[in-house]
Amino acid sequence: MAETRNLIEVDGLAKSYGPVKALKGISFSVGEGEVLGFLGPNGAGKSTTLRILAGFMPGDSGRVNVNGFDVGSESLAVRSSIGYLPEGVPLYPDMRVREYLKFRSRLKGIPMSRRKSRIEKSLEETRTGDVSGRMIGTLSRGYRQRVGLADALLGEPPVLILDEPTVGLDPEQVIQFRSMLREVGRNRTVILSTHILSEVELVCSSVVIISSGEIVASDTVSELKDSLGTRVCVVADVAGPAQEVKKSFEGLKGVSRVEQGEPATGEAADGGYRSYRVFFSNSDMDAESVFEAVKRGGWKLRQLEHEKLSLEEVFLGIVGRKE
Repeated sequence: MAETRNLIEVDGLAKSYGPVKALKGISFSVGEGEVLGFLGPNGAGKSTTLRILAGFMPGDSGRVNVNGFDVGSESLAVRSSIGYLPEGVPLYPDMRVREYLKFRSRLKGIPMSRRKSRIEKSLEETRTGDVSGRMIGTLSRGYRQRVGLADALLGEPPVLILDEPTVGLDPEQVIQFRSMLREVGRNRTVILSTHILSEVELVCSSVVIISSGEIVASDTVSELKDSLGTRVCVVADVAGPAQEVKKSFEGLKGVSRVEQGEPATGEAADGGYRSYRVFFSNSDMDAESVFEAVKRGGWKLRQLEHEKLSLEEVFLGIVGRKE
């Protein structure tokens, strides 16, 4: 069996804006047919990375290859290999959808003999054929995103780069767009930058997490969660002085953070039962240590259980921040 080749290779990429180091020598690769979730908090360096990959700006140092072409010295070949949907996709509101795609196909250098078929295929893939005669400015945000994706697909690129494609869409539009991503990503390599972590679990095969210009995790979605299996959450319903209980849990060995819930219905504001979620960086002494803390405090305990961590909890634990 032939080995899967990497369509995207990033090695030691660095970029600064004056004194601010946006990227600090990051490295990662994306294999052929892979859908990579590119995650990170605002200001982490996601959009900067994607713009460099798409040839919109140069990096300060490092090597970036897309589809076998160097981004710095073969930028035109790179751009012909990429379909790029930036955040806040720029469209011409006074043009009709089909007219806009014809205009964009000419700019992309698609041969005249293939333009019509490529436009029809892009309309079909993005389910925009029913609005192809409408002015872009009259379309909903969801449909405008589809038109942007249709534009990105015109040149039949082997690589798709999507920067926050579902921001601002309502729940139904998100589901529809997510379904389209699964379809168009079947035969392409895709980088999907998003803050919607459930989207990564449903659409992506692997994930890279970037924070403060550095990659802090890189793996398949399932293996990333499994590799952090020692990170656990213990849920305890405890009756006792709220601040004392929380402080006691925060002082336990291996605890990374504690979330304190509201009083249970009918319970006193302080001293009644509350739910506490205690996050441990390892599972050596998790539930047992919580039980011992409750016992030492002389408080009441009515529930103690482990809670499976979602990808969101893993993400928050890795980047060390709360929503």
